[in-house]
Amino acid sequence: MGRKHLSIISEFVGPMIKIVNATAKEVNDVAPLFDAYRVFYKSVSDISSAKKFLTDRLSNNQSTIFIAYQDDKAVGFTQIYPMFSSVSMQSLFILNDLYVDPKFRGKGIGELLLKAGKQYTLDHNGKSLILETAIDNPAQHLYERLGWKKDDEYLHYTWTPHTNTSNS
Repeated sequence: MGRKHLSIISEFVGPMIKIVNATAKEVNDVAPLFDAYRVFYKSVSDISSAKKFLTDRLSNNQSTIFIAYQDDKAVGFTQIYPMFSSVSMQSLFILNDLYVDPKFRGKGIGELLLKAGKQYTLDHNGKSLILETAIDNPAQHLYERLGWKKDDEYLHYTWTPHTNTSNS
């Protein structure tokens, strides 16, 4: 049963872009993009750890990765993680990673990856697809244009071990 993919021809993109729901077989394709994404967010480059992290997520069904290919070259990806809502008793998803190679930006590839994430959420009866991004991310206008709404209802707090001074 080969890998699932969605071939999309878009007036924004030009050449055909193929969006692939990745398996562990595509880790070598997506790892350099994942590593570049991490470097963009000020992490140290570590391609071997990136490959292991992605392989572990995919092998354990802990995330879904969509890769955008142009002419058989991986040019972008998004990674989606599952969560659950106790209140609604439904699944929901977090689109935590979205990255397009700088040489391919402005061609609609990010939009195609975001739409793939939205379709994935619909296909899996998800309550919502939560998009997390840096406050200064310049792509926020794209997210809003595609229907994401900034959360003004809830505050989000983070606890990080070994960095907090409170023992409570």
